[in-house]
Amino acid sequence: QVQLVESGGGLVQAGGSLRLSCAASGRTFSTYIMGWFRQAPGKEREFVATISWSGSSTYYVDSVKGRFAISRDNAKNTVYLQMNFLKPEDAAVYYCAAGKVAGYRSLSSLSRDYEYWGQGTQVTVSS
Repeated sequence: QVQLVESGGGLVQAGGSLRLSCAASGRTFSTYIMGWFRQAPGKEREFVATISWSGSSTYYVDSVKGRFAISRDNAKNTVYLQMNFLKPEDAAVYYCAAGKVAGYRSLSSLSRDYEYWGQGTQVTVSS
């Protein structure tokens, strides 16, 4: 069992930055891939970023490439999402998730691969 708690959301002006954190419980955090997803009002949940269990591989949705960076500290059981140059369209509730993938895969952008989810943290971007 893994419990996830996000923090770091808030209100920021367009062009600003925020760093989201996701603290995980349990001693097996380093065996999970981690992902960040977001959901804006009236829209479906959207994949944002994922990181392999070791942190050596990452993958992003095109709309955030070059602006967002996912990282993890397995010693602290924490995954981060550094968000720079924020745009109004980035406003959403952001969720972190933990999952496992089989075989040669080390990342996933698919929500169905993630077993555990946090409660979400709100990010608001003013124009």
